[in-house]
Amino acid sequence: MTALPTPDADTFVIEPEGLSALVEALCHEGYRVVGPSVRDGAIVLGEIASANELPCGWTARHEAAAYRVERRDDDAVFGWAVGPHSWKQELMPSRVRLWRASSAESVEEEPPPGRPLALFGVRSCDLHAIAIQDRVFLEGRYVERDYALRRTGAFVVAVDCGEPGGTCFCASLGTGPRADAGFDLALTELVSTEHRFVVRVGSDTGREIARLLPVRAATDADLEAALAVTDEAAGRMGRRLEAGGLRDLLAGNLEHPRFAEVAERCLTCGNCTLVCPTCFCTSVEDVNDLADGSAERWRSWDSCFSTEYSYIHGGSVRRSPRARYRQWLTHKFGTWHDQFGTSGCVGCGRCITWCPVGIDVTEELAAIRAGDGEVDHAHAR
Repeated sequence: MTALPTPDADTFVIEPEGLSALVEALCHEGYRVVGPSVRDGAIVLGEIASANELPCGWTARHEAAAYRVERRDDDAVFGWAVGPHSWKQELMPSRVRLWRASSAESVEEEPPPGRPLALFGVRSCDLHAIAIQDRVFLEGRYVERDYALRRTGAFVVAVDCGEPGGTCFCASLGTGPRADAGFDLALTELVSTEHRFVVRVGSDTGREIARLLPVRAATDADLEAALAVTDEAAGRMGRRLEAGGLRDLLAGNLEHPRFAEVAERCLTCGNCTLVCPTCFCTSVEDVNDLADGSAERWRSWDSCFSTEYSYIHGGSVRRSPRARYRQWLTHKFGTWHDQFGTSGCVGCGRCITWCPVGIDVTEELAAIRAGDGEVDHAHAR
């Protein structure tokens, strides 16, 4: 790999071929690089070994209960919004073994991953989601061991969003579209004239990786163009949400008729919790092998939309779809503040796109704020 000296400034420019150098450098440093690629009709996350696997020239269209990928008329690599996968699947896999016991005296915890993670292409909303997961799993009284093992040493390549989706509303929550913290390197893709990436360094580790890349100094024109990308994206959000006072609003409207109206459509399938980058509920299952007497403990994703989730002795305490939807919405936008000091939503819009019946949280919250169960749909959008 041919490299040029990194400029003294913490902002510089790489050409499109610099992405290949970046992926190559991360692999060379021992990271397992996970990034986006087009597969099975969607832009999904998975291990990549080359920048050639990135979704160059593709975009995605998002609406309530609707998603499709299609070709762009340029070679933008990141000209799309978030996909169905969030980085939760890497930092907190949907099913993982916690330990195995061959006898009462021999208990083996699951070993740490063989290689540290490099998360390639993290959007600002997902950076905020990772920060929320860190608060939940690392900063409380008890540290979640498996999450800590995967999160420690993870390298984050963020990408500023220049193409918001039809269900995005991160600008309403202050979580995007420009990455502000939580990254090692952050890229802003410029495609209007010369195709290039403005790169910002966010950590010492990021600076060391940058020294392995072919770079040039960023000009004032580069920096202005990069800011214009996210400024324009903020004005083209597919949805809007009035976020102020939601905690108190929901606490004062627990019997609002809108919850019953939503329950008539809600399938309680749990899709919204599965695609949500901040939902963290899990269940634990113990498995015994009668042949050799061993036992294993597995952790799996769970959802507050299942009746079993709220089961206590005697049955579930949230038997109706209305009760389960209310629990999810009031926790996400209300009582999450009491627990963790922040909203549980980052405005990625995944729950709207991948709800099979198109339930839209921005519309539901606007209806509750309106007080009469009705909402101007155009206002929410």
